[in-house]
Amino acid sequence: MELNPTHDPSARSWLASANNPQADFPIQNLPFAVFRRRASQEAFRGGIAIGDQVIDLAALHQAGVLTGLAAQGLAACTGDSLNPFMAMRPAIWSALRRAVFDGLLADANGPEAATLRASLVPLAKVEYQVPARIGDYTDFYTSIHHARNVGRVIRPEDPLTPNFQWIPIAYHGRASSVVISDTPFHRPMGQAMPPGARAPVYGASQRMDYELEMGIYIGAGNTQGQAIPLTEAESHIFGMCLLNDWSARDHQFWEMAPLGPFLGKNFCTTVSPWIVTMEALVPFRVPFSHPADEPQPLPYLDTPANSAQGGVDVQLEVRLETAQHRARGVAPDRLSATSFRHQYWTIAQMVTQHTVGGCNLQTGDLLGTGTISGPTAEEAGAIVELSLGGSRSISLPGTGEQRTFLEDGDAVILRGWCEKPGAVRIGFGECKGELLPAVGD
Repeated sequence: MELNPTHDPSARSWLASANNPQADFPIQNLPFAVFRRRASQEAFRGGIAIGDQVIDLAALHQAGVLTGLAAQGLAACTGDSLNPFMAMRPAIWSALRRAVFDGLLADANGPEAATLRASLVPLAKVEYQVPARIGDYTDFYTSIHHARNVGRVIRPEDPLTPNFQWIPIAYHGRASSVVISDTPFHRPMGQAMPPGARAPVYGASQRMDYELEMGIYIGAGNTQGQAIPLTEAESHIFGMCLLNDWSARDHQFWEMAPLGPFLGKNFCTTVSPWIVTMEALVPFRVPFSHPADEPQPLPYLDTPANSAQGGVDVQLEVRLETAQHRARGVAPDRLSATSFRHQYWTIAQMVTQHTVGGCNLQTGDLLGTGTISGPTAEEAGAIVELSLGGSRSISLPGTGEQRTFLEDGDAVILRGWCEKPGAVRIGFGECKGELLPAVGD
């Protein structure tokens, strides 16, 4: 994808809230979600965010003002998942986004603009569900900084596995436990091996953690046995969201011998409601490379285009809101901040690697990028890194509390946005989940 009029930094909307320079959802963004009015019995349907409003795509479709490819795309957004729309080709995704953009422009005064005005619902009055029917969920492990930080906790003498710099590593997770932002979940039960013990114990996890990640939604899939080449990988990606891969570290580290995560990961994964399209992210693409003195990608994971703009510069932060924060009316404390541009593998490389053995991705499948950590201590994407495996307490200035791992009542809030000179800031909203006490302890 290339820059087009929807990226014009001078473009403004007739909706004043969309013109706030700190807003997540200006006219240059237009992300997709599935929503309904809160506490209503309405059917869930597709929506596009603009300013402090959401465009009801079912209402827009009923009005019949769009034509051509845009109308085809709009018709696929009226149900309770975006899968029918995601399955369409990028030209249709782009046509609908462009038609909505044109109708939202400050000088728009035709029937499209009038219908868009009538289709607005305040964001403050809506609730969401997971925007896609997720057939499969795969979680990658693509931050070399996170890998080294966690590796030092598990294997201090050899923190980085020898395959990490050669291949995008991943494991298959549970699609059934992917939940939408603001869905609370219970501390999981399982086995752990206490330090110095000769036998494991069963009980609630004592080392609960979050993972700052991004999610990748697959658009059109591929035929089983036919890999997606790197040159075509991004045409199979509909867009990106925020993702929290909650982790029970004590359970995880015990069970990962010799296979990958199981109960330590499968109890909950939280996603943000809004999917930012790859088209909206075009202004924020950045070059990708491995350091010259490190292994370079094998030919099937290397193209000039991937090197030139395979990265995405998404600014990310993690905030923690404890029960004390809520009781005192204190703002959540910021734990860390980093950028997605630090990942060791690109989103295109993840898609290609997933299919090179013949795996058939399907529309709506979700890929997690793996924890996103930067090169400095303040850019760690998980509490196990910040606390050095629980050996160091993290202070929360807002309440005076301390943490080594998450406690019951803690809510983790992820936020993401893109900004740079010469482009309008766009955001992903937030991804929030609260940890409840264990059931059955």
